[in-house]
Amino acid sequence: MSTRIDDRFAALKSEGRAALVTFVMAGDPGPVTSLDILKALPAAGADVIELGMPFTDPMADGPAIQAAGLRALKAGMTVKGTLQLVKDFRAGDNATPIVLMGYYNPIYVYGVDKFLADAKAAGVDGLIVVDLPPEEDAELCIPARNAGLNFIRLATPTTDDKRLPKVLANTSGFVYYVSLTGITGAALADYAGVSEAVKRIKGHTKLPIAVGFGVKNTQNAAEIARYADGVVVGSALVDALKESLDEGGKATEKSVEAVTSLVVSIAAGVRSARAPAGGAPAKNGGVFSWLKRLWA
Repeated sequence: MSTRIDDRFAALKSEGRAALVTFVMAGDPGPVTSLDILKALPAAGADVIELGMPFTDPMADGPAIQAAGLRALKAGMTVKGTLQLVKDFRAGDNATPIVLMGYYNPIYVYGVDKFLADAKAAGVDGLIVVDLPPEEDAELCIPARNAGLNFIRLATPTTDDKRLPKVLANTSGFVYYVSLTGITGAALADYAGVSEAVKRIKGHTKLPIAVGFGVKNTQNAAEIARYADGVVVGSALVDALKESLDEGGKATEKSVEAVTSLVVSIAAGVRSARAPAGGAPAKNGGVFSWLKRLWA
């Protein structure tokens, strides 16, 4: 049975463009603003939403996302609260895929079976759990798939052809290619290397390949969207939100717009990346009709 993630990537493939996958931290800087941002993301151009589950020891994350998680925890965000955010979002949007991204410890403490049941009921479509390797698939990956949730794996520049089949064995939804060796928030410069890596991974799977880590602006997104099936942006959005907060770290009237305006810009890059030569609109109107609808 297909999921919202499967359906969204299939639809975008028929349109001839990549997906824009946006990451925000659940509960940052507080539950109300976090929900407002979630609700605004699809209209701004997000095709898939990754929602971070705040954790005290986020080993793969750079300073920006670490700080976002701490702000969310300080504001009282929990696993239960994260699932409530998804449920509240689903009250007005039953189409946009939502992927929870985080670490295994909070899920383990919550209880795997209860977490999967509650996540499915809330409207979650997939999971990215960065600290569970394929050797531990029985712990969460296989139960998640049995519960009807996609389990999305990370591939990195150091994942060679010998390791890839193991990484991809139980992966579903899409493959998240980490474009550099390092933490979130670092800069990306080697587009050619990423392009070759995407081609290599596609030799092992028919799943869509989304590229993240290092995407900060319209140009980054457009470069990657030419050859990847999806472009993931996270730290740049988290930074934009942080810059909108007041001195006490609280949301201001500019906080939602700070995130969505950057999403609009990056989405334009994604949608224009495969436009025909001469600037003619792509299939289904491409970026031009999307902008027209957005600002109508």
